Amino acid sequence: MSNPAARQPVSLKVVSMTIVALWVLIAAFPFLWTMWGSFKVEGDFFSRADWMNAITGPVTERQFGTPFTLDGYRGAWIEQEFWRAVINTAIVTVSVVIISLTLGTLGGYALARSGFKYTFWLLMAALVFRAMPHVTLVSGYLLPFFQLNIWGYLPTTIIVLVAINQPFTLWMLHSFFLSIPKDLDEAAMVDGCTRFQAFRLAIIPVMWPGVVTTGLFSFLLAYNDFTVTSMLLSQENQTMIPKINAFLGSTQEEGRVMYAVAAVVSAIVPLFVLILFFQRQIVSGLTAGAVKG
Repeated sequence: MSNPAARQPVSLKVVSMTIVALWVLIAAFPFLWTMWGSFKVEGDFFSRADWMNAITGPVTERQFGTPFTLDGYRGAWIEQEFWRAVINTAIVTVSVVIISLTLGTLGGYALARSGFKYTFWLLMAALVFRAMPHVTLVSGYLLPFFQLNIWGYLPTTIIVLVAINQPFTLWMLHSFFLSIPKDLDEAAMVDGCTRFQAFRLAIIPVMWPGVVTTGLFSFLLAYNDFTVTSMLLSQENQTMIPKINAFLGSTQEEGRVMYAVAAVVSAIVPLFVLILFFQRQIVSGLTAGAVKG
């Protein structure tokens, strides 16, 4: 049988490829432009005299002898100690993902296999809490954290982010578990497995695409969070997003906005690598979650 794509008119192929290429260019341009500008000085990248200075870099060349410089990265990572924020972000995101997935898989499996009517209302309550703005939830934690002297520390922020993320994780994994037939774990129990052994040995291996997809979204929530981390972390324990905001808020007067530009690029690159690495698992996981068995 011939391939339907091969029978498409050449003009239609050209139009389709042009639209896709244009969309990719528009979507990628802000990041590519920011990445290009991170190797310039502020006088070039934010030039009011001629926007072409951001491309040619005449001021950068006069200062450093080359149109490109790593001065923004040096200032951000070394002078402003952005590496501390990177380590704090890694601790927070990894902890949130591990705790959220552990609780979410157990809770999602229990709700998916439960025949009680309260399951629906539990999921509805979780959806309501997930839809609430983060600032309304965090504000209730502030006074107890100050009174207990636990404000400003990473474990405190991790607990709050897990609490905010857990309803979403529960919903996602619950839908994935519903797509797996009950016969699979029942057959494992017939073969002598306990309920937990059936869950661990028969269900989880099938659930990996869903676990990876949910874990990635949990990672993005913790990685990109600003409201919770800026309100609950001290200046010494800041993660990357509040640290970048501090650059923009405190260095504009000194003319060092390029520290923030370099930090933005440093924060975005890991996300591109992560999504490219897990793209197959993400697609298969979302597809599996959308179809119930």
